[in-house]
Amino acid sequence: MLNNELCQLLGIDYPILQGGMAWVATAELAAAVSNAGSLGVIGAGHMPPAVLREEIHKTKRLTNKPFGVNIMLMSPFVKEVMQVVVEERVPVVTTGAGNPGEYIPALKEIGSKVIPVVASVALAKRLERVGVDAVIAEGMESGGHVGEVTTMSLVPQVVDALSIPVIAAGGIGDARGMVAAFALGAKGVQIGTRFVASVECIAHPNYKETVLRAKERSTVITGLSTGHPVRVIANKLTREFAELERSGASPEELDRLGAGKLKIAARDGDVEYGSVMIGQVAGLVDSIKPVKEIVEEIVNDIPKVFERLRGGNKA
Repeated sequence: MLNNELCQLLGIDYPILQGGMAWVATAELAAAVSNAGSLGVIGAGHMPPAVLREEIHKTKRLTNKPFGVNIMLMSPFVKEVMQVVVEERVPVVTTGAGNPGEYIPALKEIGSKVIPVVASVALAKRLERVGVDAVIAEGMESGGHVGEVTTMSLVPQVVDALSIPVIAAGGIGDARGMVAAFALGAKGVQIGTRFVASVECIAHPNYKETVLRAKERSTVITGLSTGHPVRVIANKLTREFAELERSGASPEELDRLGAGKLKIAARDGDVEYGSVMIGQVAGLVDSIKPVKEIVEEIVNDIPKVFERLRGGNKA
């Protein structure tokens, strides 16, 4: 189960991908996750191409294991960063917010594996037809940009519709979530929030502390009227955003309010007026640990979960 076809496809020991979180998933985190036997991913976000190239170089200095880059297809630099990825021969490319079809031939030519994030069965089927290697089916429990379907509902429907591997994401942060994903038919999981609360993550201490304090109802979804809703921790910014949205503000006005707010939270530590993009699973996170310990804890707890399923000891 742990050394399955997804592991063989990506050259990793455990079928765990780290979420490509902008401003948070830097070379330090990506390399640590890869060194722990999983797939670390640099979150390109809106990075200019030169900045992404340096992050890739730094990751290569920190690990000799496979790693990936997550590219948001709505980035104003998307064509340039795709070119950087091709030139640097990045082993795995995950994508979000669109269809990576036009870039697949160049990525395939250098041997990169292409794995888009999907929030619907229809998009997953369309992307399988254009030649992606796997998909990440991400439920609305996740932090950041979200769709409308929960992980529990989305993953098995995507699994049934595709012949390529499906990776489950959204609301997964421990061995129980990983085993549940396997039960739904997924070949692996993508984990974001749990890795934010790691020693190697460069997020501001205030950002990490917000994760530790969060409960199951600490997050809200903002921006429904803009067409690209986002799950974040409720704070002064989200209340201001909600008031503006209720007043009938245009998507442009709302976008201006949200612009740059992830950076001031993740890097500057303003968790009241910044955008803390964290998933609902934050309620399970109560400690900051080295990435290696997080991965080992998940992997080592899987047999315990199966023992409980067989009716063994609850402990």
